[in-house]
Amino acid sequence: MSTKIGLDRILFQLGVESPGGYMAGMHIRFAGPLMQFQTYDQGWVDYYTEQGYVHRDPMIAWGFNKEGATRWSDIDLPDPFDILKQAAKYGLTYGVVVARGSLASRSIVGCARADREFADDEIQRIECLVSALHEATDPPDSLTAAQKEALQLIADGYRHTAAAAKIGISESALKARLISARNRLLARTTAEAIQRAKDYHLL
Repeated sequence: MSTKIGLDRILFQLGVESPGGYMAGMHIRFAGPLMQFQTYDQGWVDYYTEQGYVHRDPMIAWGFNKEGATRWSDIDLPDPFDILKQAAKYGLTYGVVVARGSLASRSIVGCARADREFADDEIQRIECLVSALHEATDPPDSLTAAQKEALQLIADGYRHTAAAAKIGISESALKARLISARNRLLARTTAEAIQRAKDYHLL
């Protein structure tokens, strides 16, 4: 089973466990998360972004101060902007936050539902899924020389045919290298793979 298929399965199961949606910021560094996945109501996501709530959200603050899981209702931190109360208007009435990883590469995931608090066994399952997601999205330490070469040529503006000719391989061989690089970087497109490789200082 490829890493990409594994990641999709984890996200699917996280969605099953989170009827009100989820927001996952993976391996948060100085510039933000290396990867982000979300299924919250888009209206809430847009409003949250417009208001700059990421810097004021008690759920995020808890995630940077603790490692583990807790219900939103148990977070004992100030919420002067009533973010959690506003979220309830979009169906995010009850929730749980899970934090994993070192402070240098912390993953924080919020899961929501509208009908009731999450049960203990549900939180345990979500914790396991977040741990698996944290591990699955851990950035690679390196790419092969062939993967780097292929990505760099495309990044430099070469089309597939020209890039393949420049390094003396077939176009299908070049595409195979690009596919393997995308899989390694958990990227859906070559452009995304190039950006991630740059973000990870691999290109």
